[in-house]
Amino acid sequence: WLPATFTPHAHQSRAWQRLTGDDARSTLVATGTGSGKTECFLYPILDHCRAQAALGRRGVKAILLYPMNALASDQARRIAKEILGRPELAGIRAGLYVGDAADEEADTVKQLADGSYSVITQRAEIRKRPPDILLTNYKMLDFLLIRADDARLWADNRPDTLRYLVVDELH
Repeated sequence: WLPATFTPHAHQSRAWQRLTGDDARSTLVATGTGSGKTECFLYPILDHCRAQAALGRRGVKAILLYPMNALASDQARRIAKEILGRPELAGIRAGLYVGDAADEEADTVKQLADGSYSVITQRAEIRKRPPDILLTNYKMLDFLLIRADDARLWADNRPDTLRYLVVDELH
């Protein structure tokens, strides 16, 4: 589903080989700013979510952890833009669950009238219809794993549902 004109960098290609298929392995990507680290994990995650959606499988398939809410929000916009820009990714859902209580009502990834992008941010919606990709921070993930109110988020997950745990911007 990637454009034929897209040529990955060597580190991206190596990461994709490690992160895809039945023998996917833990992978550390360390390279310079602006060199495409995000694509190293994002494209395998989106491809996995696309394949799982085709099989009708629900649940959180990837968790992306960020040290700061601003980084999570920035990446959420980037992911939303990627999903919206490719018809092959239609139906993939991303959710942003960070410390600030979100007041935006959204049930899917969508482009707003001003050209900006949005992801699911309403906590009730995230719990009711868990996204394929969950962007959060360490503290919120801890709450999501132990609070009774958040148990619904994991209800569709089976032992093999969650495949990716990305720690981005590790400092």
